[in-house]
Amino acid sequence: MHKQIKPGAIKALFLDIGGVLLTNGWGHESRFEAIEKFRLNKEEVEERHKIAFDTYEIDKITFDEYLDWVFFYKERRFSKKEFTKFMFQQSQALDGCIAFFKELKQQHHLKVIAVSNEGRELNEYRIKQFKLDELFDAYVSSCYVRLHKPDKSMLQMACDISHTLPEHALYIDDTLLLVDVAKLFGLQTLHFQRLESAKEFMKTCKFYKQ
Repeated sequence: MHKQIKPGAIKALFLDIGGVLLTNGWGHESRFEAIEKFRLNKEEVEERHKIAFDTYEIDKITFDEYLDWVFFYKERRFSKKEFTKFMFQQSQALDGCIAFFKELKQQHHLKVIAVSNEGRELNEYRIKQFKLDELFDAYVSSCYVRLHKPDKSMLQMACDISHTLPEHALYIDDTLLLVDVAKLFGLQTLHFQRLESAKEFMKTCKFYKQ
């Protein structure tokens, strides 16, 4: 664990995706909508999801296996294609967030690394659909590195990939526990709640001058 070090000028941003740039890829609100729309048994689905989803996110089972284990373990009146389309449609951009962080990156010549828990198919759909390659330089995604936040190894990977010391990186996440873990690791942090408050926070930050 890194010691607490006086924050330096920020050279890199480490961003969560769900809750910072986009809605969560497959959070409880989306699942509850699916349960209602497709008339599923909530207790059964949530219990099976709880067991299977983390394993899917670290790429140890396929998306198809996740669907089979959680939803299609019995005959359904709807198709897997129909259900998958609904799942992907739950991903929506948070108003103004992607554009703001693109502008911040360009203004301060920052390296921007995604540090997120994302299943492979959902992750790749979200990258393509919302053109996240225009923002991110690299992805430390759970499906690629086979680790899951709050594993601090993901933060170390982001530092290594961006060639940035922890005290020169700003980690942004909407989950307070993960922000606390990053702070203990030695990163500068922001608990993301609203874009307007994030903009105000950025005015207080010291960025590295090229």
